[in-house]
Amino acid sequence: MFSIFPLFRDLFPGLLMLAFIFWLWVLIDCVTKEPSEGNDKIVWTILIIFLPWIGSILYYFVRRPERVKAVGQ
Repeated sequence: MFSIFPLFRDLFPGLLMLAFIFWLWVLIDCVTKEPSEGNDKIVWTILIIFLPWIGSILYYFVRRPERVKAVGQ
């Protein structure tokens, strides 16, 4: 009989590690490349740290394209 539990058990640690790497990459990107004008850098950093899933996804899809278009990094 086929069970999905072994598949989930084997894939879950890898997916969790990918999520952690994505979160860390977005945090480093925000801290190093976000302009220091105003409070944007501080707000985005706090959002990414305290709401890791939501904050990192929002930063990647909302703020990062704007920064890349404006600054070129």
